[in-house]
Amino acid sequence: MRSWTRKRVMVTGGAGFLGSHLCERLLTEGHDVICVDNFFSGNRDNIIPMLAHPHFELIRHDITFPLYMEVDEIYNLACPASPIHYQHDPVQTTKTNVHGSINMLGLAKRLKGRILQASTSEVYGDPEQHPQREDYWGHVNPNGIRSCYDEGKRCAETLFFDYHRQHGLTIKVVRIFNTYGPRMHPNDGRVVSNFIVQALRNEPITIYGDGTQSRSFCYVDDLIGGLITCMQTPPEFTGPVNLGNDHEFTIAELANRVVALTGSSAPVVYKPLPSDDPKQRRPDLTLARSRLGWQPKVALEEGLLATIDYFRHVFRSG
Repeated sequence: MRSWTRKRVMVTGGAGFLGSHLCERLLTEGHDVICVDNFFSGNRDNIIPMLAHPHFELIRHDITFPLYMEVDEIYNLACPASPIHYQHDPVQTTKTNVHGSINMLGLAKRLKGRILQASTSEVYGDPEQHPQREDYWGHVNPNGIRSCYDEGKRCAETLFFDYHRQHGLTIKVVRIFNTYGPRMHPNDGRVVSNFIVQALRNEPITIYGDGTQSRSFCYVDDLIGGLITCMQTPPEFTGPVNLGNDHEFTIAELANRVVALTGSSAPVVYKPLPSDDPKQRRPDLTLARSRLGWQPKVALEEGLLATIDYFRHVFRSG
């Protein structure tokens, strides 16, 4: 018999980096978890350990098409998040953000459930405000090579808030800043995985630009805790709310940390900065601390060591 305290939770993009960690945490907390993924950028290996779990279900589905399920909560994480993946098929990326959001919002409306949108710090674009607060509207190129993702996520936020205002839907919008950890794809083009893979292979570590551009890096366990905490907030709290780490590092500093922690002898090479790549990125976490009681706990070195161990294991077993 199903426990009345156990929720049925859908995670779209559940086989991805963040989605698989979220599914795992929800199972640990005793919920029924439905993982929805079309495996465009998700990885079946991420969820293999969960397939035998009695309260885990996998559905292969593209959310740009409607899906009819009975669930209590929806975490909408479906969308390729790395530039390599989302620029591979930019039209599909936009459709996932827009059509996919409409389909998931329609499902949540019918079920009178809660739905959380995994938005992104990319809605701020190349910011002219630093650090970035949730009331900052951003500085985004609407027709550049990153626009399918940046503007797609901005439009998804618009849809979420219009469904909330027009239909009274309980929504949560979370803006995720750079997150890293085990299960990152080795070829996803993101800076942490790039540096670690290159260092472990003793290949030249590629820095785009002069290395002075900055990022703040949040370990995946911290981020997942923030998503779940946000979902449980009272209905009147909608967000958007920033989730990330507010300790800022330059890309050159990150490269040096990775080289030191891996013991690599790889040289560092510099290449031109890609179009529309933001020069700085750091969240203002005032709202997350005050409304969610949440803040990141894992220091960069601790998280990097865990991520390096993961990639060492992948390379040994691969």
